[in-house]
Amino acid sequence: MAPSADSPSLSSTSDIDFTSFSNVINGRLSSASKTTHAINPATKKPNWELPISTSQDVDEAVAAARTAFKTWSKTTIAERKAALEGWSAEIAKHVTEFAKLLVIEQGKPLQWAMFEADITSKQIINFSNFELPEEITEDTEDRQVITRYTPLGVVVGIVPWNFPMSLAAGKISPAVLTGNTIIIKPSPFTPYTAIKIVELAQKFFPPGVIQVLTGDDSLGPQLTLHAGVDKITFTGSTATGKRIMESASKTLKRVTLELGGNDPAIVRKSVDIATVAPTIATMAFMNSGQICLALKRIYIHSSIYPAFRDAMVAYTKTLKVGEGFEDGVFLGPVQNEMQYDRVQGFFDDVEKHGMKVAVGGKVPDSNGYFINPTIIDNPDDDSRIVVEEPFGPILPILPWTDEDDVIARANNTEMGLGASVWSNDLDEAARIAKQLEAGNVWVNAHMDLLPAAAFAGHKQSGIGAENGVAGLKAFCNVQVLYLKKKAK
Repeated sequence: MAPSADSPSLSSTSDIDFTSFSNVINGRLSSASKTTHAINPATKKPNWELPISTSQDVDEAVAAARTAFKTWSKTTIAERKAALEGWSAEIAKHVTEFAKLLVIEQGKPLQWAMFEADITSKQIINFSNFELPEEITEDTEDRQVITRYTPLGVVVGIVPWNFPMSLAAGKISPAVLTGNTIIIKPSPFTPYTAIKIVELAQKFFPPGVIQVLTGDDSLGPQLTLHAGVDKITFTGSTATGKRIMESASKTLKRVTLELGGNDPAIVRKSVDIATVAPTIATMAFMNSGQICLALKRIYIHSSIYPAFRDAMVAYTKTLKVGEGFEDGVFLGPVQNEMQYDRVQGFFDDVEKHGMKVAVGGKVPDSNGYFINPTIIDNPDDDSRIVVEEPFGPILPILPWTDEDDVIARANNTEMGLGASVWSNDLDEAARIAKQLEAGNVWVNAHMDLLPAAAFAGHKQSGIGAENGVAGLKAFCNVQVLYLKKKAK
């Protein structure tokens, strides 16, 4: 089964076939007796068939990963970096094909798909530049104390559907750089690009170091409960993260959880409205609002609220919604039916409580999961649209007057992933930013990440860190060697 004829064709090349998709177990492509498929969210038509992994497939992949770990963990950093660099270069050869595949499986517009495919190869190189050298904690005449970071073992990387290619690579790269082996479980909604980057990795890594399994709802629990797995790295919803943490507790697996967000922006009255309003709308509606770090709540100083709202509305009206291969499209469809129904539930709540819609609004059902970008004008602070994360293109804006009050309102959430402050007075912006309860806080920017900086959430937005040296340490045990220089 393949995408409909109105989608751009994907073909085979001498080194990769973009028309068939298999598990990768112990360096080999592996099929299964039962198959499933994902859906193109722009057309609701089926994409290619995929294996439904069995418990035997899981056991074989874990066994292969444990065997490969024995030798991969003993390789040098130079060898691991060389493998990552080769893999990155191979992905870069196929950026256009990967981008088309992302449009078909994820729904994002081609321009953003090209960005994700390109950044995937670049982020692998970014990770390959990091190191975790041994640290001399003490060196005296009597003894030397050395702190080392040793690989954990077998890692399972569970990847979400919003950035399926880059987030898969973002889990693989630090895991193997630190000497671990990894099994990727892509989202069943967007498995195709993850499968292909793992397939390409087989050219550069020994069998069993990087594997991928697809399947149904039983696959995740099988992996998280498996006694042969040492760590879970998961990106996704807070609710699912809690279930994974519970499963991991059975064997005390290490976990890194990058979970949901309800990111606020606080806009001071000193901003240039014509510049900042479109920027904030972009940060809210990019990828159809399906970004954990997307802006979710906008607090605008009451003195500029009407003008700022009108500027956001005017800009939002220019954003084209449509199928990802159409020219000029900024928002593709919401990725899947489950998420589409969830976002529609927020629209139902807006209607039920008579909230004011500044722009956008509910749209009738169509051939794809399309939703117009929508701004809700000054809803109550306890309304669903303010309290919960829609993970879709619907955004509340709210006025404020008192600084302490707006900081308290911004912090009044169980989430703490990102936040931003917008002001022409950097002193006041920094003062506010330091009081926000989030792992990533920007002034006059948002989602502007630095690969060398740790990425982590506060409160229920996650446990542990990704990126940078902190991200590497998350894949390691700490070992301290106490070397007595003379035996007594």
